[in-house]
Amino acid sequence: MTRSKQFGFGRLFRSSATILSAWLLAASAPVQAQASGDAGFDTYVQSLWPKAQARGVSRTTFDSVTAGLRYNARVVALDRDNLGSPPTPDTPIPAFAPYKAKHVDAARINGGRRVHDRLLPLLSRIEQRTGVPTSIMIAIFGHETAYGAVTGNFDLPEALATLAYEGRRRSLFEPEFLATLEMVEKGVPRSVLKGSWAGAFGYPQFLPSVYLQVAEDGDGDGVARIWSSEADAIESIGAYLRRAGWRQGEPWGVAVRVPDGFDRVRFATRLQPTRCPRVFARYSRWRSMAEWRADGFQPIGGRWPDGAIQATLLEPDGPGKTAYLLTGNYRAILDYNCSNFYALSVGLLADEIDR
Repeated sequence: MTRSKQFGFGRLFRSSATILSAWLLAASAPVQAQASGDAGFDTYVQSLWPKAQARGVSRTTFDSVTAGLRYNARVVALDRDNLGSPPTPDTPIPAFAPYKAKHVDAARINGGRRVHDRLLPLLSRIEQRTGVPTSIMIAIFGHETAYGAVTGNFDLPEALATLAYEGRRRSLFEPEFLATLEMVEKGVPRSVLKGSWAGAFGYPQFLPSVYLQVAEDGDGDGVARIWSSEADAIESIGAYLRRAGWRQGEPWGVAVRVPDGFDRVRFATRLQPTRCPRVFARYSRWRSMAEWRADGFQPIGGRWPDGAIQATLLEPDGPGKTAYLLTGNYRAILDYNCSNFYALSVGLLADEIDR
């Protein structure tokens, strides 16, 4: 797999929900930090210099990135609104069907097919390198940013510094702010650091820390530009999924009809998930596709995968509705975004792109 030569990325990978890339930037003269109007914010940002220095960031880069940063109250308001009240075990889970209708729609299907056809020669090579089907990578691209149309316009260093200063989730946002400094130090232009209020950026919506670890050069120009190159973004998504455990040659899952009289209690999971409990608690025990088939399950609009593949049952809309037998590759999609609705719609969109 071709990596961005300018930045000398290592092969290390940390399981996380985003991926990063880099571009060459000419060195600039030191910039005098400007006061933001919030003395506490300014003091906090300047206090991060020793940590930035320890990560290999020069004083020139630190000053140039932090100059003019201001406390952004809008970012804090969005963060607080997003967190809301955490769901309880008794909080009802909405139906999947409306979500599916909105996210696996004609616009995303046709848009994904256009991306596929336009980049086909490159995509074939990317699939060979990553082992991840082209359609899965494109489906995530479509879900994250509508194929690059909506990437966010918040200034990343300012948003992340604001969230770190606000303090409720400093352990998450301070390292991400420091990662943006590393990006600039390694050559990423300051001007491309635009994204969501929470710090995700580029076509795949990667956090800065993930970009520094797993960004890939998909078009072979020696630079991983996930903010402007579709091929780079798609290969970076594939690289992320591969490191999250994607198994080449296995499907993500299959839609099935559950036979009448199926004993759901007997096959309920015995695991007590600690990560994303409302997501993982909905699955059955793992069984082979052959065992599910022997119990009378029937695939909908497709055929059975290899009988030895292990799968778990999910009925997102309850008994009597379409169910899914999900493989370990579905778990790799969940690593990107730990939501059953998201992962299901990615898989279903990929199936439609392939038709």
